[in-house]
Amino acid sequence: MRLSPLTLLVSLLILCITNDESEAINDVSYADNYFTTYGEDHLIQLDQGKEIQLTMDLASGTGFMSKRGYGSGYFQMKIKIPKSQSPGVLPTFYLTSLCKENNCTGHDELDFEFIGTDGPPFHLQTNIYSDDNGGREQRTLLWFDPSQDFHQYGILWNKYQIVFFVDNVPVRVYKNLTEYGGRYPSKEMFVTGSIWEGMWASGGKPVDWSKAPFEAHYREFDIYGCEYGGDHDCSTQSEMFWWNTREYWFLSPKQQSLYQNAKKKYVYDDYCVNRGNNFTECQPQFINH
Repeated sequence: MRLSPLTLLVSLLILCITNDESEAINDVSYADNYFTTYGEDHLIQLDQGKEIQLTMDLASGTGFMSKRGYGSGYFQMKIKIPKSQSPGVLPTFYLTSLCKENNCTGHDELDFEFIGTDGPPFHLQTNIYSDDNGGREQRTLLWFDPSQDFHQYGILWNKYQIVFFVDNVPVRVYKNLTEYGGRYPSKEMFVTGSIWEGMWASGGKPVDWSKAPFEAHYREFDIYGCEYGGDHDCSTQSEMFWWNTREYWFLSPKQQSLYQNAKKKYVYDDYCVNRGNNFTECQPQFINH
């Protein structure tokens, strides 16, 4: 089949735009948007800062944080967890508000936590803090081995909903129900990642240090977010803040189908089922909101 000159031109334009966007993402280095918060000798930059390796051993773990705080956005990163298999090894990717005067209660946080590396199966925990101490844990079985290759993990946060994505599949949706007495994160939050020892996540099983060092890898350091305290209201609908526009207030029909399938097949531990009586979003009228 021969393509018309117009079709060829449009195809070339789309290819150029896609390549430009990809190059823009790949041009963002770790140091452009992030700094190391602790364990500096356990975090190394690779490929001219386009990838970082986080290492945990008996001496230390390590972590990083964005240089700026945000009030809304879409935050994503490609992650490969350690190949060394052990319980109690906890790679993370999350948004968090900062503690005030050493007081960390009543803060906001949106978490991805990989519950150890001793799969398969491999477990991913998400949690939401909203001016409180959390307690909204949900666990999902990953349908792939996250230690073999990079996979994308993303968090959409606007004033209508929070959505956790794994390879563009919604695995958790949290709606803003403040008008009904619910809680919803609204503080300035920073993008954060780390690897540390978390025996609580492995049912008390200790880390097998004979398999150390444990090395997690992170890529893609671009940030699509509204800087907190800037000239703009971070709930503003505009092309600049595309994640706030109406199409991101709800899941699309395709996303809804993917989400329902993920909930049915992979979500196995939900706070609403286990202890949800005190949470507005767990009440029957909102459970499928």
